[in-house]
Amino acid sequence: MQSAAAFTAAPNLPLLKPRRLSANHAPGHVVLCSKRHDSNVVPPSPSAFPPIRRSWSLSSTPSSMFRPWTAVPLRDPDTTGRSQATAVPESAGGEEHQTTELARKIEVLLLMGLWYFFNIIFNIYNKQVLKVYRFPVTVTTCQFGVGTVLVLLLWTFNLYRPKVSSTQLAAILPLALVHTLGNLFTNMSLGKVAVSFTHTIKATEPFFSVLLSAMFLGEFPTLWVVGSLIPIMGGVALASVTEVSFNWAGFWSAMASNLTNQSRNVLSKKVMVNKEEALDNITLFSIITVMSFILMIPVTLIMEGVTFTPAYLQSAGLNLKEVYVRSLIAAICYHAYQQVSYMILQRVSPVTHSVGNCVKRVVVIVSSVMFFRTPVSAINAFGTGIALAGVFLYSRVKRIKPKAKTA
Repeated sequence: MQSAAAFTAAPNLPLLKPRRLSANHAPGHVVLCSKRHDSNVVPPSPSAFPPIRRSWSLSSTPSSMFRPWTAVPLRDPDTTGRSQATAVPESAGGEEHQTTELARKIEVLLLMGLWYFFNIIFNIYNKQVLKVYRFPVTVTTCQFGVGTVLVLLLWTFNLYRPKVSSTQLAAILPLALVHTLGNLFTNMSLGKVAVSFTHTIKATEPFFSVLLSAMFLGEFPTLWVVGSLIPIMGGVALASVTEVSFNWAGFWSAMASNLTNQSRNVLSKKVMVNKEEALDNITLFSIITVMSFILMIPVTLIMEGVTFTPAYLQSAGLNLKEVYVRSLIAAICYHAYQQVSYMILQRVSPVTHSVGNCVKRVVVIVSSVMFFRTPVSAINAFGTGIALAGVFLYSRVKRIKPKAKTA
């Protein structure tokens, strides 16, 4: 068979000469033919071969001028530049990515530490105030009031100013209502029972979350989720039976707190589907704080009256400085740990945040037992441990999706 084209010249091949391009060839291509040409041979397609160029030897010998030229594929300058640009800094880019990832992890760990720290300080100082000043409604109002002042300061100095429409405010109002009730019931429980027992009861939040989601959202749990609720409820029951500070008012207040807090989460999914698109979690919490303070003012005046004045506290034999300072610290830490919690949620997945919340509850229980020297029996500790282990298991199995049914 006669050769129609050659792309590399060698000493044992006949001398080749370039032929002008026909209309069928794209610019930048050179077709090399020998002297013998068969007209029946179809020229190769332009896309079948890469573009080539002439390459001349720079040898100083005279014979080099008579050597046949060699076809060398052309390089795309854009591709060459990119390959050279990416080949060298590839390791540098990987190191930069590792450095950024490390910095992000350190940032999350620091926020987790602040989250736990503010929560511990809030529970300790809040309990100290509620032990001597038995007005949980007023304490709750003061905490929302301090949070409102902090929010207004951020808005006033343009450090953080959200844009909220009237439609969004109307949708946030029911969330603010259940949020207010949740914090009020928590303070009522802390005023009646030990901090460790209140947080042990609050470990039953997953049960109310599953129940309300099934009732109002149609989200039915998997068998794994249902199974994780058994140690939670069993552990709380065991801890309640052996709790020294147990009383029904504190128990049902903590249960009511779980119900209202999980109702807030369900309402957030059901009511704010299309209306919270422009609201991040921190903005939502700030607006809820201001609304809760406004809602609590008339409730406080009706239920407890004005009892936080210096004259009343002195008449009750309380130390003004201690009550005011501890109340202020507790209110600041309450608002701070809520804000930090939302900041963490923006940086990690909900599952990671849920696990962190479980660890936070353990830290709060242990620290409160050590600070207040709460008597804890072995059975009580065992029940609390089972409940918390169930919460951790729930946070892990919650992300397991049920298999889709095949027809």
